[in-house]
Amino acid sequence: MCLAAFSTALPYLGRFLEGANATDRASIPEENKQIFFMSNDILDTQKGDLAWASYALLRNTNSMSVIIAVNDVICVRGYWNTPEDKDASKDHLLNWFNSQIQKTGFFDLKDMLYFPQCSATESELGTLLPKGTLSALIQPVIRTSDPVVNFAMKNEGFILLASSVKYAYSEKDRAWIRAVANKFLHKISKDL
Repeated sequence: MCLAAFSTALPYLGRFLEGANATDRASIPEENKQIFFMSNDILDTQKGDLAWASYALLRNTNSMSVIIAVNDVICVRGYWNTPEDKDASKDHLLNWFNSQIQKTGFFDLKDMLYFPQCSATESELGTLLPKGTLSALIQPVIRTSDPVVNFAMKNEGFILLASSVKYAYSEKDRAWIRAVANKFLHKISKDL
């Protein structure tokens, strides 16, 4: 009898344990549709790196959407609300995302931006962020000419993550996302 009660209570208690974030998984708003595309005319190795990184970021964080933009290469994956045209082609969507990205100024970032409580409808990024976004993180991909001094920093791009959970990204998540961005800098830059 005690074992049955313990077995019943265990999933509830598991929510309070550190690292038990599966219960925090983002619920996806119905208006958003799942998409996955990347820039045309890129190398197969770049396609593989973009696919791996976008999948890993979505799978290992509370994210519902990700954009990876490095130099002229872009990858969009996850659940997004896109222009009203239901029959929009990949090229049309790619151009739409590129125009939204150019409006943001993310290519000028020098440090990570984390909005643990944001609303896509109240944010200036509302047209870019998917509906239902409650938390957003933008990690710049920075190249430094002198890693010791951090001098002559150049932004090569960014990774944008959106979640439908408030406070979606822990310190550990942010460190891991930063590491993915750094790995990306080396992989994409070598291929260009």
